[in-house]
Amino acid sequence: MSMPAASAAAIGSLCFPISRIRPSSFRPRMTAIRSGAGVDTINHVLTKLQKECATPLPVLRHVADSMANDMRAGLAVDGGSDLKMILSYVDALPTGNEKGLFYALDLGGTNFRVLRVQLGGMDQRVIATEAEQVSIPQELMSGTSEELFDFIASGLAKFAEKESGEFQLSQGRNRELGFTFSFPVKQTSIDSGILIKWTKGFAVSGTAGKDVVACLNEAMKRQGLAMQVSALVNDTVGTLAGAKYWDNDVMVAVILGTGTNACYVERTDAIPKSPGKKSQSGTTIINTEWGAFSTGLPLTEFDRGMDAESINPGEQIFEKTISGMYLGEIVRRVVLKMAEAESLFGNSIPEKLQTPFSLRTPHICAMQQDTSNDLDAVGSILFNEAGIESNVRARQIVLEVCDTIAKRGGRLAGAGIVGILQKMEHDMKGVIFGKRTVVAMDGGLYENYPQYRSYLQDAVTELLGPALSEKIVIEHSKDGSGIGAALLAAANSKYKHDF
Repeated sequence: MSMPAASAAAIGSLCFPISRIRPSSFRPRMTAIRSGAGVDTINHVLTKLQKECATPLPVLRHVADSMANDMRAGLAVDGGSDLKMILSYVDALPTGNEKGLFYALDLGGTNFRVLRVQLGGMDQRVIATEAEQVSIPQELMSGTSEELFDFIASGLAKFAEKESGEFQLSQGRNRELGFTFSFPVKQTSIDSGILIKWTKGFAVSGTAGKDVVACLNEAMKRQGLAMQVSALVNDTVGTLAGAKYWDNDVMVAVILGTGTNACYVERTDAIPKSPGKKSQSGTTIINTEWGAFSTGLPLTEFDRGMDAESINPGEQIFEKTISGMYLGEIVRRVVLKMAEAESLFGNSIPEKLQTPFSLRTPHICAMQQDTSNDLDAVGSILFNEAGIESNVRARQIVLEVCDTIAKRGGRLAGAGIVGILQKMEHDMKGVIFGKRTVVAMDGGLYENYPQYRSYLQDAVTELLGPALSEKIVIEHSKDGSGIGAALLAAANSKYKHDF
């Protein structure tokens, strides 16, 4: 998934519970909102926002249909639509028969994560797992390719040295690794991919245009680590593989966190842009890169302003409407406009409120969990994060703004999921609708924002109707991409004939 540099510090625990919000020491001025032009302006801003963000059934249908159409256009030819529809080269998914010790490396931000998993075949499945997270020094994010990959390989080597107990490498085997690499790559096979460009604050020299798997394999060799990459995967693809290992009905995976993306299982004969591609199963996983979708989305002046000031104007519009990186910022922009009406928060506009991204999605999520009469937690967050002193009425208005933006985001995400399911059903009659189909979900936004999650489910139910939607199971798959990468390393192992 593509995200701007500012999102490198990913939203980990995307929401904090109300019990962890410390009450601020201030006593808010309980001045009533003045009557007159200011109130009219605030009401007008809120009414207009709610109208422009509305997602009634016809809007959701249009978004779902457009998603399905853009998927087909992206599969027909590279550049055929906003959706890149990238071939993952994952033709062999885990079956449950996999045995042995496998590693995973997840590189997607200012930390990298290493994981090992001992697989025991169909009877024992996952016997044990262990994981560690390593921070990447700032200077390596703008250093040379060799320096960065040597640091990662060194971390991997130290982690591998700690193998013990339930983790046993079978005799005669080298260690194999699933490499989750969440930067733009042009994948050329299951175990190779050319880096297009670094994002998320990385400016490493000497890697663009090179095979990132070769870079890592060479670094591991320099570190004296007998390990080789057998699968290069996107984090969304890893989530699908990890979930499908436990539940064969998983057909789609979606990440809703700081950024967003979706992938799904596609028939190889339904990919016109790759007519020669064959696989034993007749299927592969397609990485949609759906954050770039833009057709038919209900947008406001606040979305357009945020997009124009972003580092990638005109791009990733769906992501900017539904993902955790942006929801809080949209709310801040709306609240700032209301503050400029000179009546919501008094006559002055706090400097903090004028600072982009000072209100983040964890803040709007936490505010929505406040059910107290005086909305004290809402008042504390507004004061601590945006410098706003507020009365109860002002807090209620802010909550309406939060709910409007979260509702639009959740319902649009739900429509996107239905669009993927519609496309699959059209090409694989009876394979999706009418039978149990699982959508694996990961990411802090989905996991930690109950209102957002509820709005997403509501949209799916409205679009499909009660009978069909009962068969569509949306399941949380926490941290699925890490173990999924290890499982894909196993499914594509050169030792798989031993399983």
